[in-house]
Amino acid sequence: MVLEAGDAAGVRGATIHGEIIGYGLSTDAGHITRPSVDGQAAALRATLQSAALAPSDIDAINAHGTGTLANDSTETTAIKTVLGDHARKVPISAAKAMHGHLLGAAGALECVLSLLAMRHQVALPTLHLKTPYPECDLDYVANVARDNTVVRTMLSTSFAFGGTNAVLVLRTAS
Repeated sequence: MVLEAGDAAGVRGATIHGEIIGYGLSTDAGHITRPSVDGQAAALRATLQSAALAPSDIDAINAHGTGTLANDSTETTAIKTVLGDHARKVPISAAKAMHGHLLGAAGALECVLSLLAMRHQVALPTLHLKTPYPECDLDYVANVARDNTVVRTMLSTSFAFGGTNAVLVLRTAS
């Protein structure tokens, strides 16, 4: 993946797959492995503010989605806290179910997968999702990709041990 200014990419004739139009970061460090709704929500809010977007501007989410109750229920609550009623209208995928947890490389790969999903207008599947936890009551794309999903903006979340929370907002290439 190459990150560069759009005008520089245009000068060299590069294919632009999308843009990072905002990001948010928070560190809450309350517990080494237990995530925090407040920390994740802070990163989500900072991302929307950085991109000057409203919650209703978000078309899809690539969730951190580790498949554990502590992580997935916390992330679901943080999404609902920040996106409000709009959270129920947003398809959510967890790419980790396809590639596993790559630790420090997970965010970069999931950024690329999110850009490709937007380019091909597909919501990626969350593989192996049979019965979501009751707390995880949003539109999780289970097991099969959802074609013809119009996505211009997508959040991609990465939440790490020790309370490091990072979120990107991506937009399709103009």
